[in-house]
This record gives sequence, C-alpha cells and structure tokens, in this order.
Amino acid sequence: MARNTRRTKTLAALAALTATGLALAGCTPGGSDEGGDGQTLKLWHYESEDSAMGKAWTEAIKIFEEETGAKVEFEEKSFEQIQKTASQVLDTDAAPDLMEFNKGNATAGFLASTGLITDISDAVDEYGWADKLAPSLQTTAKYSDDGVMGGDAWYGIPNYGEFVGVYYNKDAFAAAGLEIPTSYDEFVDVLDAFVAKGITPLAEAGAEYPLGQLWYQLALMEGDRGFVDDYQLYKDPVDWQGPEITSATQTLKEYVDKGYIASDVSSIKAEDAGVSFINGTSPIFVSGSWWYGRFVNEATGFDWTMTAFPGADLSLGSSGNLWVVPENAANKELAYKFIDITMRPEIQAIIGNNGGLPVAADPADITDPKSSELIETFNGILDQDGLSFYPDWPAPGFYDVIVQELQGLITGSQDVETTDDNLGKAYDEGTADFR
Repeated sequence: MARNTRRTKTLAALAALTATGLALAGCTPGGSDEGGDGQTLKLWHYESEDSAMGKAWTEAIKIFEEETGAKVEFEEKSFEQIQKTASQVLDTDAAPDLMEFNKGNATAGFLASTGLITDISDAVDEYGWADKLAPSLQTTAKYSDDGVMGGDAWYGIPNYGEFVGVYYNKDAFAAAGLEIPTSYDEFVDVLDAFVAKGITPLAEAGAEYPLGQLWYQLALMEGDRGFVDDYQLYKDPVDWQGPEITSATQTLKEYVDKGYIASDVSSIKAEDAGVSFINGTSPIFVSGSWWYGRFVNEATGFDWTMTAFPGADLSLGSSGNLWVVPENAANKELAYKFIDITMRPEIQAIIGNNGGLPVAADPADITDPKSSELIETFNGILDQDGLSFYPDWPAPGFYDVIVQELQGLITGSQDVETTDDNLGKAYDEGTADFR
C-alpha cells in the first residue's frame, strides 16, 4: 500500500514535526488489551494540568479507572522530547496505547501514511463519534493513504476545537476613546490611533508561530475556500506571487514599518507576546483560543474580550489535536473506551467551562459567561464554514521555513518578492509527493 512505501521517508520527516508550543506528557510502558484490575493504559497528552483539556482529562482518567478497573500511567515530557523520539518509539513495543497528536498533513497525516497509527474507522462507527462532530471538524481526523486530510479513513478523534482571533484590552480601548473594531478598515484605524498615542498596539512574536499565523490570516482576507483547498489540500497549484500571498507579505511588512508591531519582533517568542497582553503593555493580540483559559486566570487587571478577526470570512482554526492510537499499541480497546469518556457531556462541559472549545457539549452545561462568549464566537465561524487550518500544515518542516522567511522580511534583509519566492520553493518541494 502507499502508506508502506512512504515509511522510510516519513520516519525521517517526523523529526521536523511542529506544534503550538504546548507541553507534552508521556507515559511509561505496560498494559494489555483486556482491561480490568491490574491492567494499564499508557497515555500521552500535551496539556498542562491547569488547562481546560488538562482538567477535563484528569477527570476522564478518574472515571476510566473507576469504570474499567484499569490504571492510567503517564509521565510528563516536553513536546521537544517526544518530537525527537516519536519515530523510534511509535515503531516499537514501547509505543503508548493512546496519545494526543497534532492534526494536519505534516503531522498526523504522516503517521497515518506510514501505518504508525491505527485506522480507527470501526471504532468510530461502534461508538458513534462521527455523530458528535460537525463536518468541518472531521476533516483533520480523516486521511487518505498518502496522509492528506479529508480522506475516507478515520485516524483520530478530536474532542475540542480551536481558532485564531483577536484579543482586545477593553480598558485600554476605553482610555484611548476607541471602540472594538467590527471591520478590517476599523481595525487598521484602531492600529493607527494607538500608534499616534505612542503605543505599539499588537503583541507579536516573530521567533515562533504568532507572526506566521497573522501572515496567513492576512492572506485569507484576500482568499476564498478555493485558495484554502489549493494551499491545504493540493487541489491546484498555489500562486506564490498571486494576490493572496503577495498582499499578506506586503501588509505584514507595512505593519512593522508603520509601528503596529515592535521593531524587535523577530526575536520575540509566543510566551513573551502573550505576557505583554496579560500585563497590559499591548492592547491587541492576534492568537489562538488556546490562550483563553490562561487569560481568564491571569489577565485580571483589566476587562478584555476576543472576537474573530474583523471583516474575515475565513479564520485560522480547526478541530483541536487528535486522540490517535499507535498501530503498536497493546491496549487498543482500552484506548477507545478512554476516547469515548472524553466525548461525554460531563467531560465536554469541563472543557467548555474552563476556556476550551468542546465539540460535543450540551449548551445548557456551559455556565461560565466568558466561556459561553468564546464558544458562541467559535460556533459563528463553524456556521459559515470558516475554519481554514494553519499555514505550516501542508509540508513537514514548513513551520521553520515560515518563521525564518518572515524574520528575513521584517528585519529588512529580504524584500516581499524574495520572501514569497523562498516560501513557494519550500512549499513546492515539501508537497511534491502529494500533488
């Protein structure tokens, strides 16, 4: 099969897998496939203990152990640790029974294409998980034999969603006499107004993912679903000197030149950008819903809100990361039982009431007003089929390319045309086997 012929190349490429920067937890060996007292489910997941998903899955572990009599084992690791060893571990008996993994062609798709993770389509039918997931959330859970998302076979299950929008410091806006923008023109006017007051409005990070996500959002402002399908699903060749990408790269350069973004942004990391919003230094932060729960807990010195990017029909986002079952897992049936528990309304409600975006919650169970606001925004994006994935997904290692090329752009070491040419060459090389 195609997935087997691609095995060697893909295993080498796994070292280039990238993530959103969350911490990863791994597990220790042990277990069997029947469950019951004395059996062990080996579990890896990315989530910090105080995150929405971390809280939900801690409760899911308790329920799982009570209902099955099996135990769950995991040990904390960074994503970088597992990134360096995934290709070796997943191809051995030391593979976990269940793990959270990045969705997308260059990540879960690559694991699917080599047979390192299990086709779980039968379990999806048995447990009825498809009925709980909106069609737009299913795209990143299903892959073709070549590892392209949107295929026919299920290789994972998401139980939360995510999107990139705009966080606003409402107190800073009020002090400046400004309103939260509802159109892109109003957004630019707000940026100009803050600069005129000597304030750098956008919290940004050029050393990690936020700047690349802003760049892709600017491309989406000029694009449509056809552009997304070409870029993400290889329907037709992407024009790297076309209006979508040219506009995005030129506009990003203008953001720096006009003072919307700090001049030293190329060395700033995502954590630094997030903290600059938390401490009130930057009044606007374009980033993901994965910050929401943290901001609820830490951005307590001012009133704030989050909206979809103003004037956008398309937004970065997707299902959340996936539960995947390694092909070498010893306890696949236990893994399926654990997945099913995380899809229950009571577990979904924990995600929803702690700043996460549940995919199968009962709205009546979401009692936190801030969380309800977030979920309403996300559902609005879903209703208009606006989820458009992430810029680094199409090719392994493309994340690092985007970071490097945009750093060159904003430091002035290369122009817009050169940046787009370099991005296009790396994209074409990385996606050649899919087209």
